[in-house]
Amino acid sequence: MREPRALIAGVGMIPFAKPGNSDAYPAMGAAATRAALADAGLDYADVQQAYVGYVYGDSCCGQRALYEVGMGGVPIFNVNNNCSTGSTALYLARQAVEGGAAECVLALGIEQMKPGALGSVYTDRPTAFDRFDAACEALVGESQIPLALRYFGGAGREHMQRYGTPLSTFAKIRAKASRHAANNPLALFRTVLSADDVMNDKVVWPGVMTRLMACPPTCGAAAALVVSPAFAKRHGLRTDVRIAAQAMTTDRASTFEGASMMKLVGSEMAREAADAVYEAAGVDPADIRVCELHDCFAQNELISYEALRLCGDGEAAKFVDDGDNTYGGRVVTNPSGGLLSKGHPLGATGLAQCYELTHQLRGTAGQRQVEGATIALQHNLGLGGACVVTLYESA
Repeated sequence: MREPRALIAGVGMIPFAKPGNSDAYPAMGAAATRAALADAGLDYADVQQAYVGYVYGDSCCGQRALYEVGMGGVPIFNVNNNCSTGSTALYLARQAVEGGAAECVLALGIEQMKPGALGSVYTDRPTAFDRFDAACEALVGESQIPLALRYFGGAGREHMQRYGTPLSTFAKIRAKASRHAANNPLALFRTVLSADDVMNDKVVWPGVMTRLMACPPTCGAAAALVVSPAFAKRHGLRTDVRIAAQAMTTDRASTFEGASMMKLVGSEMAREAADAVYEAAGVDPADIRVCELHDCFAQNELISYEALRLCGDGEAAKFVDDGDNTYGGRVVTNPSGGLLSKGHPLGATGLAQCYELTHQLRGTAGQRQVEGATIALQHNLGLGGACVVTLYESA
């Protein structure tokens, strides 16, 4: 691997909560930021730039959150890239450090959500999803089902039809998430579920999805401090976790070609970003032992196994059945409990993944610790679309 140019000096996260049970976004953002600063041993005055991600909020919500911590005139950039927002903020922070624009940059993700299905805020203009919605309608129909469920349920159904994947495989993924979350005090749902519990839950799409296979709307915040090696040395900071490689992709024309729901929900974006990261870092997918990936639905976790080359195409069901997605298997996926159990506050999700993997590489993940973890993979997806894949390594 190349010499590190961007280190993770500190991370912070608050427990995720159901809508209506959390603090307002300024308090959540300030708490996560203070936790990251304390973890790094830095003051807010040391921060030279900040990127603040959120999906549901007005312009300058980033300033509103960080003004709770300090008002030193630092440049604050507001970031919105749908569900990949948190990782997009991290991408920009890393880019600023590696490009020499700053030596200490804060990436913060915040989200204060409402209960219920996701929807557009601005209804007087074209939606960013109009092409996606039209393609989904043509491929799936089922207009009575909430749109996000149609997207990812449709993708899961395609995998079932193409490879014979049983519905019970998705239930096993959700049950695995609950077992991992039971050891995470920051996760929203910590009750252990069986695959039968998931299968017997409320059916939201017959033969395709039950309610427990979908992640809940959640409020929360998470943060990371990205610094240069020179800055870390001058300030006596830890240098044990670094960003080895990172890639962001957006949709190509092929997203809408080939009549594939898996493509429509970002499987090709994920593969392209992962391949770029593996090549840049000189890492083989078989070397990955721990991964936080974007399990907004159990269906997307399964599709992502193959997109990230953690297993071959059509092999995901066997990957699950063999226990290769959990402790004792090949790749411990979502040791945090993932979006399915930890929760999915859209703007904070990518930085919560960074928080988990930083602790895994430090060896400080407690009961969730993956033995011998020295490299870690992160996958964060936003429809519309953007996918960020990050590879971390320990010193």
